[in-house]
Amino acid sequence: MRLLVLHGPNLNLLGQREPGLYGSRSLDQINSDLTARARALGAELECFQSNHEGALVDRIQAARGQCGGLLINAGAYTHTSIALRDALLAVDIPFVEVHLSNVHAREPFRHHSYLADKALGVICGFGPASYNLALEGLVDHLRASS
Repeated sequence: MRLLVLHGPNLNLLGQREPGLYGSRSLDQINSDLTARARALGAELECFQSNHEGALVDRIQAARGQCGGLLINAGAYTHTSIALRDALLAVDIPFVEVHLSNVHAREPFRHHSYLADKALGVICGFGPASYNLALEGLVDHLRASS
């Protein structure tokens, strides 16, 4: 089972950027932990981060036929990007939306997601553990549907 994790803008600064809100773990640490957890679940995981919307769209398109599911933390693009939504719909790969913080407890503009209504689920507010929760849910879903 091949899976893809997409990290959007500014997530490369995790551990340095607003640690009170996002925690002290770096993106590399999160990816390492997530890769180990995926391996324990019998899945192969690739992680990709970009600050550029087009690069994320390109990576989603490249995943078509190559992976069975994906996790996406689109960062601020969650609230603005119809392009990411369209790319996810075009490739028809099951996905889970992930956020480190509870976006519903933050500014009103963060309450809307262009992805959530098409996602298998949305996990938010548990810091880095949000990724593990999303991974386990995605793997369970993919196993149940195969």
